[in-house]
Amino acid sequence: MVRFSKDTLRSFFRILKTSKEYINLAPATFAKHILWYMRDFLEYLKKSDSKNFSKVVFYPCLKDKLSFTPVEPIYFFQDAWAARKIFELKPPLHVDLASSVKFASLISQFTPTVFVDIRPVSLKPPGFIPLKADITSLPFKLNSVKSLSSLCVLEHIGLGRYGDKIDPYGTEKAVEEIKRVIAYDGIMLVSVPIDNENVLYFNAHRSFTRDYFISLFSDSFEILEEKYIWVGNKLWDRYDESMRFATGLFMMKKRKRNF
Repeated sequence: MVRFSKDTLRSFFRILKTSKEYINLAPATFAKHILWYMRDFLEYLKKSDSKNFSKVVFYPCLKDKLSFTPVEPIYFFQDAWAARKIFELKPPLHVDLASSVKFASLISQFTPTVFVDIRPVSLKPPGFIPLKADITSLPFKLNSVKSLSSLCVLEHIGLGRYGDKIDPYGTEKAVEEIKRVIAYDGIMLVSVPIDNENVLYFNAHRSFTRDYFISLFSDSFEILEEKYIWVGNKLWDRYDESMRFATGLFMMKKRKRNF
């Protein structure tokens, strides 16, 4: 026998809360979804003879019954690309500058990883070393970091979106700090939006021409590999202006100085 408790009654408020996501834009869709939700629940009751789960709390998740697995292609491709590079390089210590914290936590399980962000992270799984710091003023010595990543980050610096200070030259200042701290022959993995012109989408992000972005590093770095996330189910090897907006992935190495 299913037992409807006070928690069950309270959970109807969760249904009402869920409805707010639909009610302004798609009330018909919400009605359709709540009908299949209740139909599935009644079917479950008919098939269940277990006494192990007699207490019921309604917790409707109405957006997950899809015929496909939803994937955000930029993070899917760039995180897989960068993780493979780091795994192949096997650095004794890796530094990640404010990429997805989930990405940093995963690579930390095979390479100790310092995760730098202006917003502190309280979780500390093994190998994951959170560090609160500003990307425009990194707490690392000159030429000291041998392996570094920063994925979908540089385009945001100085726009205030994540609590950072407003600075029209935030990207350029962050690049200068990266160039300062990376060791000679050190490897950098970075991704940014690439377009056929420099564009500010305030306060979301910036996009850069390939030539402009590459020029920020050309005095001290060489490109080992570049890929582009545009359309389709693959990484593209080259960018051309017909693509318009794409995400560029760059693997670079800091050149040794010739004295």
